[in-house]
Amino acid sequence: MAANVMEIYGSKVFNEHVMKERLPSATYKSLERTLHKGAPLDIEVANVVASVMKRWAMELGATHYTHWFQPLTGITSEKHDGFVSPVGDGTAIMEFSGKELVRGEPDASSFPSGGLRATCEARGYTAWDPTSYAFVKDDVLCIPTAFVSYTGEALDKKTPLLRSMNALSNQAIRILKLFGKDVDYVSTTVGPEQEYFLVKKEDYEARQDLILTGRTLFGAPSAKGQELEEHYFGVIRPEVSAFMKELDEELWKLGVPAKTKHNEVAPCQHELAPIFDTTNVAIDHNLLTMELMKKIAPKYGLVCLQHEKPFEGVNGSGKHNNWSMSTTHENLLDPGDTPMENLQFLVFLAAVIKAVDEYADLLRTSVATPGNDHRLGANEAPPAIISIFVGEELEAVIDAIASDSPYAGPTKMKMDLGVDVLPKFSKDTTDRNRTSPFAFTGNKFEFRMPGSAENLSDCNTILNTAVAKELKGYADELEGAEDFTSAAIALVKRTIRDHRRVIFNGNGYTAEWEEEAARRGLPNKKNTPAALPALVDPKNIQLMEDFGVLTKVEMESRYEVEMEHYAKIINIEALTMLEMARKQLLPAVNSYMSEVANTAATKLAVSEALSVRSETKTLTRLSTDADAMSDAIDVLQDVVDAAEALTSESEKAVAFHDNVIPAMDALRAAADDAETICGEDYWPLPSYSKMLYYV
Repeated sequence: MAANVMEIYGSKVFNEHVMKERLPSATYKSLERTLHKGAPLDIEVANVVASVMKRWAMELGATHYTHWFQPLTGITSEKHDGFVSPVGDGTAIMEFSGKELVRGEPDASSFPSGGLRATCEARGYTAWDPTSYAFVKDDVLCIPTAFVSYTGEALDKKTPLLRSMNALSNQAIRILKLFGKDVDYVSTTVGPEQEYFLVKKEDYEARQDLILTGRTLFGAPSAKGQELEEHYFGVIRPEVSAFMKELDEELWKLGVPAKTKHNEVAPCQHELAPIFDTTNVAIDHNLLTMELMKKIAPKYGLVCLQHEKPFEGVNGSGKHNNWSMSTTHENLLDPGDTPMENLQFLVFLAAVIKAVDEYADLLRTSVATPGNDHRLGANEAPPAIISIFVGEELEAVIDAIASDSPYAGPTKMKMDLGVDVLPKFSKDTTDRNRTSPFAFTGNKFEFRMPGSAENLSDCNTILNTAVAKELKGYADELEGAEDFTSAAIALVKRTIRDHRRVIFNGNGYTAEWEEEAARRGLPNKKNTPAALPALVDPKNIQLMEDFGVLTKVEMESRYEVEMEHYAKIINIEALTMLEMARKQLLPAVNSYMSEVANTAATKLAVSEALSVRSETKTLTRLSTDADAMSDAIDVLQDVVDAAEALTSESEKAVAFHDNVIPAMDALRAAADDAETICGEDYWPLPSYSKMLYYV
């Protein structure tokens, strides 16, 4: 198997190994400068690359090519064009030029743009991202690209991400130069941990809510939930193991370094984690992973659910974003053995702390989605308050710096595991706090707030740009300093004293932390409509404009798109609930009540002495639930109609949150109670017990 893995890994990727092997030497060297140093791409080089790439793809069975891009929907899009080009004599040739490689022109009319593109200006342009390798998928050559309007505004997630990566690199290079280091580029790296659920295909197809919304809108709690925690890291079920095996193999072919797979804490929940990679590549890989999960699962009679909260009452799914900065020689967030003496590390650490504190509101927008609202602050994910966990050792370093007190270093403790044959491990002073939204984990920060369905481009774009801003401020100050070391130490001290408030190592789930965070002045935006206005805050627009990442118009467009998206999602969920309640659930309750009433009538017909107390109790409770459902349906319809009538997207989103969601909750409460009484043969939906414990 090991040999086979080595053979298939990257076999469908036009990577540097393939380029070096197939491209002329001069072409490869020119492309290498583009890949690693950000040099402009020459069109003649592109022509040679396109010709070689086409031959390589055709050898793998490709007949078409596509520019693979990430519109503001958050998922990927593709339009397939054939290599075939007819000639005048009735034959055809296979063509693919540098122009076609570098730029495409898909119709952009139906993609969300927040007003950036009018319908009469429907065309958009895709531009090749040569730093993310092309690959063959489903007999199609896929070329990762950016997506912009005809006037150059970003219509996608990748364009601002690439801009932010360059912004951070430029400023980090300035800092490293002050430390006597000459580097060409500083990369940001990411390792996304993807959580997901697998359910039986037959159960999925029996539930309209799962099909239309990705989550269960109704469902009484199972008698058994996740309280026993035996699923976590437990034995992987055979059909799931077979799915994971094929998924690994298909990902490896595409050069995705899938590394770790295991059962998560909730029943039917699992996780896949890759080895970290350059940010834009890692995000491309994550989107491919999500696509393949959905594509492969049905082969095994399963459906992959990537919604953040598919089941009420059990843990939802997140996607931890493990972020760092590095050169070809070192990780800039590696504290080393003596972090107190590692001034370079402390400067970069201080920049991250300052960035997260100053732009916490903007970072919060990157994880603000209707699905993620179900997770954040629900004792299964971090709270909506953004804080930083640094661990015992770093907190001691920070305290010493902030107070100008001596730092003696931590006591080196050994942990005795109680079994002689096991080694004695040094006590880990890094992250053991699972409630922290932004935790230092040894040589990286783990941003734990993103939901499983999210495109990670947004949070990394914001994080990169915010850190770039702080590094620029540092470089501007330090480049003119007479004594660099003293000035750098003073800068670190000042940053920590001014931004110490964002560091919190305690339990983020407690009410006491909410109160303490309010005293510290940390923002606590608990839902999406409350969080999104930060996108159009002048401070945040200024940040993005200063570094050429997003313009004011592009930021405003994203605000409109996200508010509109929120309202659309809740509207779809509400309409689905109404249809299911009217056509499935109320008729089921009435049918069962009729059966129970007939039973009572039959008993009384035999003998009036027979008790019908049981039937009466059941009928009374079911009748109460049916009335409550009927009333809730009327209320929900009214508030949906009222919200839909609003013309402002922001007002509409707020109305859906404030008025529609409570009405949905009321309808669900009545229906879920009815499910616990209604006969199993009458209830039309697979229960939580059936779906979550399918083996």
